[in-house]
Amino acid sequence: MSDAAINIRFDGNGRVYHPGETLSGEYSLERIDAGEVRAIEVSILWSTEGKGDEDLAVHEFRRVSLEGHGHDGSPCRGRFSTVLPNSPLSYEGQIIKLRWCVRVRAFLHGREILGQHRFRLGNVSPAREIKP
Repeated sequence: MSDAAINIRFDGNGRVYHPGETLSGEYSLERIDAGEVRAIEVSILWSTEGKGDEDLAVHEFRRVSLEGHGHDGSPCRGRFSTVLPNSPLSYEGQIIKLRWCVRVRAFLHGREILGQHRFRLGNVSPAREIKP
């Protein structure tokens, strides 16, 4: 199925969170036969983009194995929830960007599907270019 997808929805404000707040929501696998799903991983992580080495760190990780379990044919759904850390804060700079997201990976027989939903941790203003 080439149109298979993972939908991720946040509870609450959905985009900007502060350190110590709870990020929660739900995910669902769309147009995927539940019997084909072997495992689901849910990660809450941050990564950097830009000049230099790119970093990635996982704040929370959970894997659910579904192999060997019967299913009723209903779509795969689940919830996630975590208390967000004090740092690092999201940042949109000229040289580097630090971005947070919830990532859900579904492992099927012979392939995997990936879904991501970004959010901001903290309210750091984007960098502005300094004009001489």
